[in-house]
Amino acid sequence: MREIILLNQNWQFTGRDGETVPCSIPHTWNAVDGQDGGDDYYRGECLYTKEFKKPDFNSEAQCVYLEFHGVNASAKVELNGKHVMTHDGGYSTFRADITAVLEDENTLKVWVDNGVNDRVYPQKADFTFYGGIYRDVDLLIVNRNHFDLDYFGGPGIQITAKPVEGYRKGEVVVKTFTNCEEAVTVSVLDASGKEVCRGAGKDVHLTIDNVRLWNGLEDPYLYTAVAKLESGDEISARFGVRDFHYHAKTGFYLNGKSYPLRGVSRHQDRKGLGNAISKKEHLEDMDLITELGANTIRLAHYQHDQYFYDLCDERGMVVWAEIPYISEHMPNGRENTVSQMKELIVQNYNHASIVCWGVSNEITISTKDKADMLDNHRMLNDLCHKMDPGRFTTLACYAMCGPFNPVAHITDTVSWNLYLGWYVPGLFLNDLWMDFFHKAYPDRCLGYSEYGCEGMPNLHSSHPRRGDHTEEYQAIYHEYMLKCFERHPWMWATHVWNMFDFAADARDQGGEPGMNHKGLITFDRKTKKDSFYLYKAYWSKEPFIHICSKRFEDRTENEITVKVYTNQNEVTLFVNGDKLETKYGEHIFEFNVPMGAEVRVTAASGNLHDDAVFRKVSSPNSAYVLKDGGDKGANWTNKE
Repeated sequence: MREIILLNQNWQFTGRDGETVPCSIPHTWNAVDGQDGGDDYYRGECLYTKEFKKPDFNSEAQCVYLEFHGVNASAKVELNGKHVMTHDGGYSTFRADITAVLEDENTLKVWVDNGVNDRVYPQKADFTFYGGIYRDVDLLIVNRNHFDLDYFGGPGIQITAKPVEGYRKGEVVVKTFTNCEEAVTVSVLDASGKEVCRGAGKDVHLTIDNVRLWNGLEDPYLYTAVAKLESGDEISARFGVRDFHYHAKTGFYLNGKSYPLRGVSRHQDRKGLGNAISKKEHLEDMDLITELGANTIRLAHYQHDQYFYDLCDERGMVVWAEIPYISEHMPNGRENTVSQMKELIVQNYNHASIVCWGVSNEITISTKDKADMLDNHRMLNDLCHKMDPGRFTTLACYAMCGPFNPVAHITDTVSWNLYLGWYVPGLFLNDLWMDFFHKAYPDRCLGYSEYGCEGMPNLHSSHPRRGDHTEEYQAIYHEYMLKCFERHPWMWATHVWNMFDFAADARDQGGEPGMNHKGLITFDRKTKKDSFYLYKAYWSKEPFIHICSKRFEDRTENEITVKVYTNQNEVTLFVNGDKLETKYGEHIFEFNVPMGAEVRVTAASGNLHDDAVFRKVSSPNSAYVLKDGGDKGANWTNKE
């Protein structure tokens, strides 16, 4: 049996000032300066040091691997004064056999560098590149003969499963990779642990009778494949049996049925923590996305933690996974795009939730060598298809990348990052853009990989407008977009930018520098903006009712509009305990309410209710108005 020993405690960190302080893993040195604005967070090299005793193992029969699950962005690893490994790429697992250099007392040194260079992605983007060892570090003790641990951080097992015979059976191919010639046995277990089929060999073809499909949110059923070597090494991986396809005129299909993908994008960082987060934070994020009712997540703009992909499998989320090939093509970075894509695919191949590989994001923003960029995209697209013929490729185009740009026609599908109605006036332009693309390319699948609007829960207006950063304008923006997507049901996927506010140290917007406030929930996950409840009204089956603008308490008008979001079809509004009106409809309900000195409002539907209090004031509350425009809501690319 394998043994895992966590090495997360009792590290020493030496920062740019040369001072050495104790720390634990996960850790980043940019948890503060990467979130406070000014575009001046430290990007450079720091040192992590740890002393540990030699683990108890049989050196004749076993070996020891040192494993890192995420170090941003480049790492040089030394053990007892001897070089062990280097790694470029801040979001994936990497490991090395350290058996030969272990001593009774060991000194581990890791130099971590998130500095500026022209070869490791990302280098230019609208988010903070936190430096540090921000995911687990462990020792892995395995038999000398074992399933492979040396190929791009992979698990040594690759499972391809699909339904056959009218979705009655599951065809499962299990490939295993070893460092020896021992015989391999493979068992497939159902969710209760009962064996449903078995076989022998390194390339096993199996059949599951009466298969239970991985069926998205409705039933994300998972099987487990267990592989064993004669000498004892054993590995396992969960998988789902499903198929999917897309059609330019009718959208996405899961298991032969139309399954419109409507969801969110997610960055992994947190207020005060940066990217150094634990399973607790990952689980909280997934619970919130599940509450929203989304059925797809774009995990931007890099490989996320394995635990979060596991959660996606368990919750039935359809996932877009991608590498941080972003904003600017670097001719010297070609090798890094290849290694990060290989790691992404090898380490995540078995996840039922993942349906596509994202090749790049907004790569035309500041690319100078267009020919080399296009060639790199074609190479990556071919690489994805070679490594994983069962999934499709996609990419996210920059707003200023026109529909005729050749980069938009390399991958199997394409999506655009468009903020029409936010960075430029005119929400109606979204309809025009979709219609034009669909007419020009009727056989090309189109999606929206990013769309959104800044919204501050402390800023409010009775007459919201583009650029005011109010919670009300953000809600109006998303109301339009949801109806727009209903008018264009053939979109293969739409992803809100973003589920959560996140750090972008170069930004200065909304009165809070260093942040992108397009999230449906605040950076600390404590405040759900009204737009969150709008999407919940459209997507969630969990009954609820929500009064909008509850934080907009002080009003100057003699009559106000009270807006209610709900997934119920009937809402009654009570004002100061008296019934005002009952309305019927869906998603969005509006009521005109006369103002008094203090108005207590209750929205009710069946056993559901929500309450709000509004006060009549003589002059507008200045706290509701953005005082310092900062960069006035401009797109970060305008600074280029």
